[in-house]
Amino acid sequence: MDFNLTAEQQQLADTVQRFLAREYAFEARRRILRSPEGWSREIWGRLAELGLLSLQVPEEHGGLAPAPVETLLTMTAFGKALFLEPYLSSAILATALVRAQGTAAQRQALLPALAAGERLAVPAHGEAGARYDLCRVATAAARQGDGWRLRGRKAVVLHAPAADLLLVTARTAGGPAEEAGLSLFQVPREAAGVRLLPYRTIDGMCAADVELDAALPADALLGAEGTAFAALSAAWDLGVAALCAEAVGVLQATLDATLEYTKTRRQFGVPIAKFQALQHRMADMLIHVEQARSMSYLAALQDGQGQARERQRALSAAKVVVGQACRFVGQQAVQLHGGMGVTDELPVSHGFKRLLAIELSLGDTEHHLERFLAASAGPA
Repeated sequence: MDFNLTAEQQQLADTVQRFLAREYAFEARRRILRSPEGWSREIWGRLAELGLLSLQVPEEHGGLAPAPVETLLTMTAFGKALFLEPYLSSAILATALVRAQGTAAQRQALLPALAAGERLAVPAHGEAGARYDLCRVATAAARQGDGWRLRGRKAVVLHAPAADLLLVTARTAGGPAEEAGLSLFQVPREAAGVRLLPYRTIDGMCAADVELDAALPADALLGAEGTAFAALSAAWDLGVAALCAEAVGVLQATLDATLEYTKTRRQFGVPIAKFQALQHRMADMLIHVEQARSMSYLAALQDGQGQARERQRALSAAKVVVGQACRFVGQQAVQLHGGMGVTDELPVSHGFKRLLAIELSLGDTEHHLERFLAASAGPA
């Protein structure tokens, strides 16, 4: 298999890296992190100008999808910069949901606006107690006159305070753990009956729990009633691949920072990088980073490939390896930095928090290990 980049892909990677080096250096990121919003609308507009918000938008709507390698390169660069903006939530997950589930008219209305940065949508799916089970949805939608009545509560909706539109999963039929009967609704964040309880996650991302008791028009339903599970599952798989790529960027930046610190931190008159025991630990960190990198390539190449079970098996394998690397490299980096490793002034503390969040996002290591075993049992 050829892993060499095309000229266009290399140009994209170089462009993203130059942009981040110029506009998203560590101190600039800290200012954004400390802002009330926790993200930058100006940076979001620049991403649209660079065409990065259109990677999951089909060509007929002015985008580049499918673009698995381009997404991998972009997310890896964002990981190195510890990007705070809602790229995974809006430009990947929400855009993929609209692309897969929306009607032709809905795709035409939403996708170009998402690609241009004029609209910002995020999925509102997870609920308390669901434990990463995509089917377990208690939020309910029932017909009310010509429209819908939506009732329920969503937990840890990333970037909900920044969104214009929430893509809410609700059950219109079936039991609480059935694939059939899940529907997807587009709900304006400021609609009557929508209440956000905002907070920051451990890595500084803005998020909110969302309480819903809203009356919606008929066209709030995305696509056909009760058919959203396939689109949701495919979007989550795409998100897992993107998270693996982002993790590699954070892991590499964390390793680089640790190596540099051990070359300058002196103990007993010599840099601590001279100590053989610490060299062994850093060698183990490097092995984890390279294993995660290889698995991120595997995950990226699963976009739209093969049968669902085989794709999920490969993606879960990648998320397990990446999750193990996140914990090992993050913990070793903090220990090798000593007390400085948990201070706000050093990037390694921010990287450690992001690695912890990535390991828990879209299914933690234990969940994906169970999913890998389930997908490996029986016929594909």
